[in-house]
Amino acid sequence: MAKWLKRTDLMVMLFVLWTIVMIVIPIPRPLLDVLILFNMFVSMTILLVAMNTAEPLEFSIFPSLLLVTTLYRLSLNISTTRLILSQGNAGAVIQTFGNFVIGNNPVVGFIVFLIIIIVQYVVITRGAERVAEVAARFTLDAMPGKQLAIDADLNAGLIQEAEARRRREKIQQEADFYGAMDGASKFVKGDAIASMVIVVINVVAGLIIGVAMQHDSFSQALHTYTMLSVGDGLVSQIPALLLSTATGLMVSRAATDQNMGADVVKQVFGYARALYVVSGALLLLGLITPIGILPVIPIAGGATLMARRAERSRAQQRKREEEEKARQKRSEAKKPENVYQLITVEPVEFEFGYGLIPLVDARQGGDFMERVAMIRRQLATDLGVVLPMVRMRDNVLLKPTQYVIKLKGVEVARGEILMGHWLALSPGIDNPEIKGIPTRDPTFGLPALWVTGDMKLRAEASGYTVVDPPSVMATHLTEVLRRHAHELLGRQQVKELLDHLKQTHPAVVEDVYPGTLSLGHIQRVLCNLLEEGVPIRDLVTILEALADAGRQTQDVDQLTEKVRQRLARHICAQYTQGDDGLTVLTFDPALEREMQQAVVEQGGALSIGLEPQRAQALFRRLKEQWTELQGTGKSPVLLVHPRLRLPLSRLVRRYVPDLPVLSFAELDPSISIHSGGVVNVT
Repeated sequence: MAKWLKRTDLMVMLFVLWTIVMIVIPIPRPLLDVLILFNMFVSMTILLVAMNTAEPLEFSIFPSLLLVTTLYRLSLNISTTRLILSQGNAGAVIQTFGNFVIGNNPVVGFIVFLIIIIVQYVVITRGAERVAEVAARFTLDAMPGKQLAIDADLNAGLIQEAEARRRREKIQQEADFYGAMDGASKFVKGDAIASMVIVVINVVAGLIIGVAMQHDSFSQALHTYTMLSVGDGLVSQIPALLLSTATGLMVSRAATDQNMGADVVKQVFGYARALYVVSGALLLLGLITPIGILPVIPIAGGATLMARRAERSRAQQRKREEEEKARQKRSEAKKPENVYQLITVEPVEFEFGYGLIPLVDARQGGDFMERVAMIRRQLATDLGVVLPMVRMRDNVLLKPTQYVIKLKGVEVARGEILMGHWLALSPGIDNPEIKGIPTRDPTFGLPALWVTGDMKLRAEASGYTVVDPPSVMATHLTEVLRRHAHELLGRQQVKELLDHLKQTHPAVVEDVYPGTLSLGHIQRVLCNLLEEGVPIRDLVTILEALADAGRQTQDVDQLTEKVRQRLARHICAQYTQGDDGLTVLTFDPALEREMQQAVVEQGGALSIGLEPQRAQALFRRLKEQWTELQGTGKSPVLLVHPRLRLPLSRLVRRYVPDLPVLSFAELDPSISIHSGGVVNVT
């Protein structure tokens, strides 16, 4: 038996099946009495549980339970109707309600039944139904705002990812709960109507059966079947009334830290002044009216006692609060100052002037916090690295419309926003009809105009790219994080990436770390890739390349080159332009041989030892040809010998930062190559 009781899921399924069986199979009177009492037990239990929950989600099964209990009660109605009409007797419980509860008077019983129906249907059920509709609508309308608030707290570092996930799940559960309650309230409303119809059917059908089939007198049949029908109705509607009350409590209950009883005592009977006034008013009512003083004294005395208790409780609470404040002050005075908090450096900071607060604060309609969360997700998708939280704070030292982006406490970029304007980026040919304040795009340094709202549509029609202020800041932050992603990837982040990958590819991770390469080697290789704009999403291929190359060398530069060659398809795909293939710039063969001969190793790193004047002329010419190709809409890469790629890439980043440098070993055979020019210095 104990084993069966532990299978709660099976017990619930059997209960539902038994409810269906009751509709079809006649139930003996003794068993029916037990089932009726069980219905009352369940209803009272649900009501008391609803009163003792601190918040509705603690009883989230309530809508489903309401449906099951309603079906069970209707099954009981069918079973009792079958016994009343077939045997003229429906068991001891219904007989007791018919004789004892309503005084063996069918008229009184019918009136009591009607009053219960009216109270349940008109007052409780209709009110609970309306509250459920409003709660469901408001909960769904509030979901986006709550999600934005969670994202803002997460981006600001106030909560962790696990806490944010828990809050999102709670919001979804609240929406599901109130949506289900909106529909479940209809069950209670329909049950009240069905009970009234069932009583009328029982009385009419009982009269027909008693007079026509059993040859009873009309008065005897009317008395018998009316008493049984009203008793059946009361037995059914009292539990239904309890469930209706529980429904109203669940949908009208606000989330608190205590149950309903504690809240009632605290919020209703916790105000001594109101209780004293009520006590005096009752005493005055008893003295000046024929009611008399005796009925009033117990209530007025009780109100006075509760008022005295509320005063003592309020005084004790104030005393505890004062003692707690004094204890906190003493503990803070004894506690040594935590100096370590002063030396903590945030990985990424976004500081802004007070004039930009409306763009950042979600309570004022700003969505920049949400955009920052989207930026982190987008960069994780593009680069394969989870960047740290962006700490947002206002800075009174900045201009009101200025913002600063800092990495590890050092400013790396800044910009200025003109509130109430849009940034219009020139299409290349300026239109003199477009009036605005000249400026430069803070992200790419392109010429632009700050235009007003009435000029915005005209600028768009003239081919300008028009961007709102939050998008300007978001784009700037995105490019800064993308360019400096290699500086933000530390050993701890790499360890987390490896742990995540180990769940699905344990053999790949264990073959590299910690046996073949150290965590520092892997981190430096990944940083080298990110520094040149190579995503590290395909971490499996990267680790497999490191496992193969790590047995021959521990040099980070050589390991990086081996990984790049393994990622040839990914690298080439970044720079191909659809079906046009890859546009490349190459060096004159003689110049390339000269640079190969000038490659030297300094401090463990390769470099090219060219004369300063010749190097400047070379890179000046390289930048000119790259700029010319950019003007034709092409995005070329510099293609060089594998021995030259790494040292030349470091030099090129100083003069032409946006020009990728590839080696012949990194070309994908399936991609067509088009020459964009040959670089030479005479």
